[in-house]
Amino acid sequence: MFWVLFLVPAWAVAGTACARLCVAATRAADSPAAEQRAAARHELTLYEAAFLAGGPRRVADLALVSMADAGRLLLAHTGWATVVDPDGRDEMERSVIGAIGPEGQQRIAPVRASAAATVPVRALAERLTAAGLAVPAAARLHVTVAIRQVRAAALAVLALAVASLVLLPPGTDGVLPVLAWFALPLALTLGSLVIARAEIQPYTRWASPAGRRLLGALGPALDERDPLAAVAVRGVDALSDPRLRAAFAHGRTRQGQ
Repeated sequence: MFWVLFLVPAWAVAGTACARLCVAATRAADSPAAEQRAAARHELTLYEAAFLAGGPRRVADLALVSMADAGRLLLAHTGWATVVDPDGRDEMERSVIGAIGPEGQQRIAPVRASAAATVPVRALAERLTAAGLAVPAAARLHVTVAIRQVRAAALAVLALAVASLVLLPPGTDGVLPVLAWFALPLALTLGSLVIARAEIQPYTRWASPAGRRLLGALGPALDERDPLAAVAVRGVDALSDPRLRAAFAHGRTRQGQ
């Protein structure tokens, strides 16, 4: 029965990790009724839709495509961005121009990364979070960390089960009971991961349930011919211009984004 010494920590790590995941998911899903009613009345701008659909990088992408569409920015298929008009129409565009730098030319990948981390994008995130449309950064981080801990717990249970089997005396008939006992904490962790993928994974995204409902309602109302609306909701892969798609794809290929 020495394998019980391995079973106890297996249950401990599995139970602790799953409990943390439940707590993180409950906190992420907690939204006051007043906040939900206010969110339902909110009318999304394209920048807000971009954030809820794809986060800060999507906002930067939308600003880049908007400026290119208006002829104020040149996005080359080689992955370079060149400023044509240094006067941005809004704070997001001014953030993009500032990310490109005083020389007026920069690779698209670092521009996206820098523009996504600027004060206007953080302020947009805070407004959406306060409105109940975006998942708070802390809640999203806690859920993500909790899911990783459950995955690690599943691997730990497997490792402890293997160690128990390896250390069984030769000729022992207790292999099946050992496997059966370790199958229980393993089933707990794997079952939690399956449930997390279906029910909890949305809380690792940018939009809250209320935000996703607004995005869902916004989608059918969008003009599919509007490239800016398509980029906001579906990202740069929705661009119909092959040169623009090549510009963003070149940056992702070189920078691993």
